[in-house]
This record gives sequence, structure tokens and C-alpha cells, in this order.
Amino acid sequence: MIGRGDKDLGFQIGVIADTHGLLREEVKKRLQGCDRIFHAGDIHTPLVTEELNRIAPTYFVRGNADKEWAEDIPVTRVIDDIGILVFMIHNRKQINESLEPYDLVIYGHSHRYEEKHMDGKLWLNPGSCGPRRFKLPVTMAMLYIEDDGSFRIERIDIETVEPQKEFEVTAATVKKYLPAIIKDIDKGVGVERLAKKYHLSNALAEQICRLYLTHPGVDADGIMAKLGL
Repeated sequence: MIGRGDKDLGFQIGVIADTHGLLREEVKKRLQGCDRIFHAGDIHTPLVTEELNRIAPTYFVRGNADKEWAEDIPVTRVIDDIGILVFMIHNRKQINESLEPYDLVIYGHSHRYEEKHMDGKLWLNPGSCGPRRFKLPVTMAMLYIEDDGSFRIERIDIETVEPQKEFEVTAATVKKYLPAIIKDIDKGVGVERLAKKYHLSNALAEQICRLYLTHPGVDADGIMAKLGL
């Protein structure tokens, strides 16, 4: 454990990132009972912010995939009322300020879990607990702040059963609906609603969302090519 013992506090805080419109039931169950939730960006839809805030008070930073609806969400955030000093940003490459005073730096963007000590502080990327990127694990973290002000991190791997095909769709059908699907993604429509609306499997809708959100500028033809259709 590391930290400052200047406050008599005990917190359990869920740390997540890169939900991209998908808030898995397994993740929501893990977050139950948390005092707070930290979300390190690429939220993608206000529906996620509303649902998380119903579980526990949630602190967000804006990610590169968060569109106009998220313009009031800060790019960086400092949390200083939990016994340790936390700095949060979506993409760590965009850090411009000195991090010398902080105990913990939380970030996202890469979808890869990372936890390392560097420059006298702990750096934490909880990975992605939203749509799976390639074969990366679906992860989140739990931050425990003890009564003496020390803290520890627990990595949580979300056991998921990726959904089987629910509908048989042809390449022509996917191509027909892709422009409308892209517009809906820009509006913040989530994976499950897209799947139901366009009669896709959840897995295919999730894959389309991931390709569109992680490849800025890609068009319908580009998505079709990446899907191999």
C-alpha cells in the first residue's frame, strides 16, 4: 500500500474506462456497493453517465470518442477529498501539467490494463470494460483507500460469454444499414439498441461500434473491408 495517512477515511471506488456505450451487466454488478466510480473517458453516450450515477456518484473525464454531448465533461480532473490526490485523464500522452504532487494517475484510451509505479506515484489504466477490442481481456479495477490513508488496487477481469449469432445477416444487409448505423452511433445509441434495431447479433453490432470508434474517419466501405464482408 502507498499513500498519505492524513485522513481517517475508507473508500471503495470502481475504476473503469472505454465503455463506448456498452455497460455490461457483469460490470454493473461489480460496481454495486462502491462509494464512488471513476470513469477515464470514451463514455460515448449520456445513458452510461446516467446509469453509473444511479449506482454511485461518478467522476468522468472526456475521451476522444465523446462527442458534442460531452462538451461539459472536463478533459482532466483532480480528486482531492478521498485521502489521496488523484489525477485523471483519458489519454496519458496529452498530459501537459506537472504530476509531482499526485499519488495516483488514472487514464484509459489503449484498452490495455496497466498498473505501474513511476516517478513516485502509481499509474493505472483499468483497461476497457466495454466492447472487446480484438482479443484483449475485458477489465476494470477497484481502488481501496484504507482508514489510515493508504491505498491498494485490485485488478478485475470480467468473465464474459461472448454472444452467439442471434441473426443470420448478409454482407448486402450490413452494407445497406451501415450509414444509418453510423449516424446512430454518433447520436450515442448503444450496442444492444443497435442490434435490436437493425436485426444484428450483439457481437456484430459491438464489432461495428468498435471499428467506427477506434478508427477515426473510417467510412462504411472501410468498415465493410475491416469486417471482411
